[in-house]
Amino acid sequence: MSTIQLYFAKGSTFSQRTRVVLLEKGIDFTATEVDLQNKPDWFIQISRYGKVPAIKHGDVELFESSIINEYLEEVFPEPALLPSDPAAKAIARIWIDYANTRLVPAFNKLLRGKDSTEREQGRREFLEALLYVEQEGISKLSGNGPYWLGENFSLVDISFYPWFERLPVLEHFRNFTLPTETPRLQEWWSVLRDRESIKAVENPASYYIERFTKILGEPVAVATQK
Repeated sequence: MSTIQLYFAKGSTFSQRTRVVLLEKGIDFTATEVDLQNKPDWFIQISRYGKVPAIKHGDVELFESSIINEYLEEVFPEPALLPSDPAAKAIARIWIDYANTRLVPAFNKLLRGKDSTEREQGRREFLEALLYVEQEGISKLSGNGPYWLGENFSLVDISFYPWFERLPVLEHFRNFTLPTETPRLQEWWSVLRDRESIKAVENPASYYIERFTKILGEPVAVATQK
């Protein structure tokens, strides 16, 4: 089959997920960066939602990172990024869904809530999500291994990764840091950030702070976290 064409944006969390999958699997691909503020007409024909990432693989055109990543897992099965056991695979998918439906919306509400009330609600929800992940997720599933599912790096690690890279933005604008009650998560992040595929797609904290200074259009918060 032909080489994969990847369409991405540098600052896109979801693009980073798919870029890491491609790198981990050693898949040949060509990358085209898309200006999301000025999307070309041809891009909308590939990504019907106008979102990144999107891929073109022969006659196959896909968008939405979770769908793309599972497609890549099935078409390029080695190295595996999901367990082979059906039950373990289902549990992994539950945590991928948790990242998408619980942690990510709470992160966004804390950072980009329309007012202080919504942002404080986001703070509570994000803290609750982190504590739940610590206690019910990674602490129970990782055993003595460095990654979410133990010794093997997986789509679960990849699904959570981009928002941990952006934690300096929460610290800078919302005075939020990882709580002391999340030692296992902090160990995981310390290991994960040194992985070669992660380093290949990472952006420095200064990139995000400069970007969100423009997006948020507000001064740095000064209150201390309770």
